[in-house]
Amino acid sequence: MTRTLRRLTVLLLTLAGVCLPVAARAASSDFGARVDRVLAETPLIDGHNDLPWEIRERFKSDPGALDLSTDTSRIPPPANGAALMTDIPRLRAGRVGAQFWSVWVPVDIKGFEAVQTTLEQIDIVKRMAARYPGDFEMAYSAADIRRIHKAHRIASLIGIEGGHQINDSLAVLRQLYELGARYMTLTHTRNTAWADSATDAPAHHGLTPFGGEVVREMNRLGMLVDLSHVSPDAMRAALAISEAPVIYSHSSARALVDHPRDVPDDVLQLVAAHGGVVMVNFNPGYVSDAVNRWEADQAAEQARYNAPPYDGLYIGQPERAKAALAAWVSSHPRPHATLEQVADHIEHIRRTAGIDQVGIGSDFDGIEQTPTGLEAVDRFPALLAELMRRGWSDADVAKLAGGNLLRVFAEAERVAARLRTTRGPSLARPEAAPAPAPKG
Repeated sequence: MTRTLRRLTVLLLTLAGVCLPVAARAASSDFGARVDRVLAETPLIDGHNDLPWEIRERFKSDPGALDLSTDTSRIPPPANGAALMTDIPRLRAGRVGAQFWSVWVPVDIKGFEAVQTTLEQIDIVKRMAARYPGDFEMAYSAADIRRIHKAHRIASLIGIEGGHQINDSLAVLRQLYELGARYMTLTHTRNTAWADSATDAPAHHGLTPFGGEVVREMNRLGMLVDLSHVSPDAMRAALAISEAPVIYSHSSARALVDHPRDVPDDVLQLVAAHGGVVMVNFNPGYVSDAVNRWEADQAAEQARYNAPPYDGLYIGQPERAKAALAAWVSSHPRPHATLEQVADHIEHIRRTAGIDQVGIGSDFDGIEQTPTGLEAVDRFPALLAELMRRGWSDADVAKLAGGNLLRVFAEAERVAARLRTTRGPSLARPEAAPAPAPKG
């Protein structure tokens, strides 16, 4: 080889060594294209959206009164309410492949009325899907989600948000499953007769024996056991009982924000051992410590000015109490949660429990405030891009987006198929309430 040729060869190799890494870096930093490739193969599955209750409250339970084919954020919100965060154009822009619609019923609706209201909420979801058949299709299995995603529609699933909605009846639970409910949170904001809520004083220190039967029957049916909203003791009890992996449809990491709705690290490790998934919530008070503390301070101020029925500086003077609270807010501006803080929670769960244990559960249209950068359902790709910016691979982002939930859902179905060969419907009933202590 001549000296000139050798020099040319060295020059070309040197240029290759410089240019190839630059090209590789350019490709890896094209986050939008990477997100598109991931979500073309893996459906983005959001674990929790409260639009059905908004339809009930704002549009008298009539999906036809709300045009989801247009930008719903332009609809004037009610007093002290938020603009709607969900519509079909924004779901499409957010690349949503599957949505669990919450059929939430407030905890002050009890008994038979809670069951009826739940049925009405399920009806809203099904009518909503039927109204837009080119965009939505009801899904009842992991295979349905994959099939509907490949058909370029949005798989619509039903989630019950509170064990009070079955009125302490496993027969009701079974019938709600038959109607399409594929997860149930064991409590909402208050205890049930058989499970403790994260935001109520402990009554059972976890689950009662009947609460354990609820978990077992959900396993037999193939209904995902959702541990969002329940106390840490109830989480541990359910994890000890459940034969199928559990989910948290909308919860974040308590190590980052000490809010009772978030999941402690020791429980995250149990979830990992159990093969479950924690779908990270976007509620600002759950993802930002500053917001959590501000909301507690605001609640304290509100009680100080007007705390019925007996005290408060301006009790019986609602306008004066309102003005005083407004003055406090003006001098104590509300802090903002951010997309980056949501990503921090996702990364913490990954570090503590593993990449196979994390998902997304926005709580859109169930929260009045959102993190900056995650204002509505069109913003999911921005969150995935942020994680890519932090070094996440496409394979890891696919697990977060929907792969982990699909795995858990399919495993719950396999467990149910096995249990149904050995176990019939449970006839268990709640334990009798303890007799009141005698007076004197």
